[in-house]
Amino acid sequence: MEQLKDEQIVSAILNGDKELYREIIKRYENKLSRYLSKFSSNKDDIEDILQVVFIKAYKNLYGFDINKKFSSWIYRIAHNEAVNHLKKYKGNSISLDDVEYRLIDEKADINNDADKMFLKKDVESVISGMNIKYREPIILFYFEDMTYEEISDVLRIPKSTVGTLISRGKNLIKEYLREINQKHGR
Repeated sequence: MEQLKDEQIVSAILNGDKELYREIIKRYENKLSRYLSKFSSNKDDIEDILQVVFIKAYKNLYGFDINKKFSSWIYRIAHNEAVNHLKKYKGNSISLDDVEYRLIDEKADINNDADKMFLKKDVESVISGMNIKYREPIILFYFEDMTYEEISDVLRIPKSTVGTLISRGKNLIKEYLREINQKHGR
């Protein structure tokens, strides 16, 4: 059997096959958990936010336009819930796994301007402390592999602004790492 697209599953759910929502959860649980971990390092908070995301997505499925991309829509809900959580609890700490660390290192090309000996903690620290307007597109681009257009849909900002914010965020990372390296004599 050919795998259904997300939008086809949503259409089937809207036509009465409510059990298919399990497939949506299965497809997005790990992706959204990883995304939410960039807003909070507390596993319980991530699980709570994730649960709210899936409940809100289910309740609002009838408002989803099946001609649009479902992934952008559900990431928008996750984004809103993560931002609401940050505002409520002021918890900014993120945690990068080794694959994500290498990914941002390669994509942002931060090794060209910083000593190769900088620690993963430095990258985590700069992203955690970064203004949310830069952090959000950085996370969506580098860790969620979204296109500028998808990020534009999630954050509801123009595509050109996405590029500007990613570029500025990347420069902030480079500058911070340069300062850290100078401070530690690297």
